[in-house]
Amino acid sequence: MLQTNVSITSRAVVRLAALIAVVAVAACSSAPVIPPPAEVPLSKDALSLLAKKGMQPGAPVFVRVFKEESELEVWKQRDDGRFYHFKTYPICNWSGEIGPKESKGDRQAPEGFYTITPTLMNPNSKYYLSFNLGYPNAYDRSWGRTGDSVMVHGNCRSAGCYAMTDALMEEIYGLTREALKAGQTSFQLQAFPFRMTDARMAQMKSHKWYGYWKTLKQGYDYFEQYRIPPNITICERRYVVGLIPRSRPDPAGQCPAFDRPVVTAFTPLPEPAEMDVANGNKLKGITNPDAEPTLADINAAKQQEKAQANASSMAVSSPVANAN
Repeated sequence: MLQTNVSITSRAVVRLAALIAVVAVAACSSAPVIPPPAEVPLSKDALSLLAKKGMQPGAPVFVRVFKEESELEVWKQRDDGRFYHFKTYPICNWSGEIGPKESKGDRQAPEGFYTITPTLMNPNSKYYLSFNLGYPNAYDRSWGRTGDSVMVHGNCRSAGCYAMTDALMEEIYGLTREALKAGQTSFQLQAFPFRMTDARMAQMKSHKWYGYWKTLKQGYDYFEQYRIPPNITICERRYVVGLIPRSRPDPAGQCPAFDRPVVTAFTPLPEPAEMDVANGNKLKGITNPDAEPTLADINAAKQQEKAQANASSMAVSSPVANAN
C-alpha cells in the first residue's frame, strides 16, 4: 500500500511539474520577441519617409560616401527608374586622409567604385552591423593594392573603415537589406574624397591624386546628370565609366570595344524640396578614430557642427547684406 501511494504521489508530482512547464512556456510565448539587429524592421519614421518620397522599401538602393564632408548618402529608385535622395547620414568617424587606400595596415579608408553583393552583408559584425566594400576590387588589385575587411559599420570606431553610430547603421543596413531581399542582385557604393564639384576640383588641381580623382568625377557627374548609377568597367588599370564592354575586360589588359548606351535626360518626378539629414555626430579630426568616443568628444563635435552651420548661414546672407 505504501508503495502504491508513493507511486501515485510521484506521478502527481511529475504531472504538476509538466503543467508548470506548459504554463511557463505559454507565458513566455506571449512576451515580445526582440529580433537580432540584422532583422530589425525599418522604423515607422523610415517607412513614413519612404512613402512621402514615393519610394518602396524594397526598391533598388545606391550609396555615396564623401570623406571630407563625413557624409554617407542613401538613394532609392522610384517608378521612373531613376534614383532619388532618401537621406544623408553623418559618418561618425573614418580613418586616414583624402586619397585611395593602397596597402594593408595603412589605416586609410578607400575611394573608388565598389559593388556590394549579399555575401558582403555581415549581420554578425563585432561592430554591430556592417557590409564589406569588397576592397580590393579588380581596379585596386591591378595596382597591387592590398588589404581586406574594409567595411561600413557601426560602433563609431575605424581603422580603415567608414564607421557610423549603431542607430544609423541599423537603418542603413535595413534599407540595403530590403533592396537585396526584393531582388536587387547588388548595389553600387561610390566613395569620393569630397563632393566633386568643378570648383572643388579646381582647388585640388595640384594634389598628387588629382588624375585619379578626375576619373572618379566622371562617375560623380554621370549620376548627377542621369540619376542612374553608371556601369563601371575596369581595364588598362583604370575605371571606364558609363560604357558597356562587348567582351569580358581584363583589369590589367587592353580595353575591349565598348557600346555607349542611350540614356534619356533626367526629368525629375515631384519630390520634397528639402534634403533629409539624419541626426548624428562627425568626430573626424576630433578624436582618434580607433578609440571609443567620450562625452567630451561628442560635445566638441556638436559645437563644431553648430559653428559650421552658423558660418554657412552668414556666407549665404552676406551677399544680400552687401547688395543693400
